[in-house]
Amino acid sequence: MTRILFVCLGNICRSPMAEYLCRHLAAERGLSQIAIASAGTSGWHNGEDMHHGTRAVLQGLGIDAGGFCSSQVQAADLHHYSHIIAMDDDNLAALQRLFGGAHAHVFKITDLVPELGYDHVPDPWYSGDFDETRRILSAACAALLDGLQQVE
Repeated sequence: MTRILFVCLGNICRSPMAEYLCRHLAAERGLSQIAIASAGTSGWHNGEDMHHGTRAVLQGLGIDAGGFCSSQVQAADLHHYSHIIAMDDDNLAALQRLFGGAHAHVFKITDLVPELGYDHVPDPWYSGDFDETRRILSAACAALLDGLQQVE
């Protein structure tokens, strides 16, 4: 079983969008041996639902956005997940502090799609551009799944 954890700051915008997009893409590809979750580096929104902008993007794609509850990444996640994927440099630095250094399976999502020209996923909480976030995350999730399928 491959376990993927997407991580952003508050776990209400970018990481839940990545979680639901990637889960949807994995199901479309018939990849049943992948478990996908998300978390935030802060606990600011623990127990909350995803941002309404994220929900609207997912629903616009026909993806059921139900059943979400924001949570915070934990030190034990380092050993539970096969891939821990940060949305930006600040998230990656927070993960490295939490996990006591750099680890090969902890990386930034935009590293998967350098051709897009982004070095991070802009936070739509501030930018308001949830469609930009969707475009980046859709490409990155497809690249991630492509890589996982090549390993199988």
